[in-house]
Amino acid sequence: MSPRSASVNEELRRRSRERLLQATVELVGERGFEATTLGDIARRAGAARGLVSYYFPGKRQLLQSAVHRLMHLTLQAALERAPRPSGPEAGRELLARAIDAILGLAHDRPLLMRTHMAGILMTDGFIQCSEQQRLAQLLRETVVAYGSSDPDADYPLLRALLMGAVVAMLLPGASMPRVRLRAELFQRYGLDWELGEPHAAGDQ
Repeated sequence: MSPRSASVNEELRRRSRERLLQATVELVGERGFEATTLGDIARRAGAARGLVSYYFPGKRQLLQSAVHRLMHLTLQAALERAPRPSGPEAGRELLARAIDAILGLAHDRPLLMRTHMAGILMTDGFIQCSEQQRLAQLLRETVVAYGSSDPDADYPLLRALLMGAVVAMLLPGASMPRVRLRAELFQRYGLDWELGEPHAAGDQ
């Protein structure tokens, strides 16, 4: 049997890494961070335990990459959802979709997102992984489509506002409703309530 080509090996590595990221999202969302071991993640992904350490220096780094991948895929799906925005109002619709996508993750996956934010705030800081970079690029492109004349300044502000809203939604004992946070963000950017997914924002 002839040896696999470099491109085939690269594709296999990519798929193995993505299976580990997906398994992490599933298990931490089900059990929480402390109750999930790297061995559990490897078994769920159908991978060798040593492969986890090959790709990631630790469980916190693995979780951040996994959640950033989930956020990227969720945001991408929202931005590309049919009908695709077009015309002069397209940028405003895209920004509304982006806001709804991130707030929706906090609503739908509270344990996972709370654990993710706690890791950033208390433990490891912000990890610059490839998944985070893809998420950042999508958000930056959304800011550009919205009409920003200075995306290098406006993208970090949008990121900070979204992170703050997620924390506010998930703060134990003092959480704020998604509908209120959505209204504040929409007002900040001059977005009409009907843009994005207004029906989802009514779910508390």
